[in-house]
Amino acid sequence: MRAVLDIIIIVLDLYVWLLIASAILSWLIAFNVVNTRNQFVGAVAEFLYRITEPVLAPIRRFMPSLGGLDISPIILILIIMFIQRVIAYYIYPNVV
Repeated sequence: MRAVLDIIIIVLDLYVWLLIASAILSWLIAFNVVNTRNQFVGAVAEFLYRITEPVLAPIRRFMPSLGGLDISPIILILIIMFIQRVIAYYIYPNVV
């Protein structure tokens, strides 16, 4: 059972990195540093959008409008960190 919990923690860590990459890529696209007409950049952007958007959309619905600032990735990262701590401190020690 501990192996399953370790895999869950690793997947959550990977998802945090994907959220960070998605946020950075969105900034690079917004400031015209990278061009989405480039096939590789477009493919990476589409992948990151499809991976992160289903989880970020419900968070955005509950948040008030902050103008052009989107803090939903930060909120999701904090939620993921909370879940990881609950697993590490409360569930993992009690599993045989």
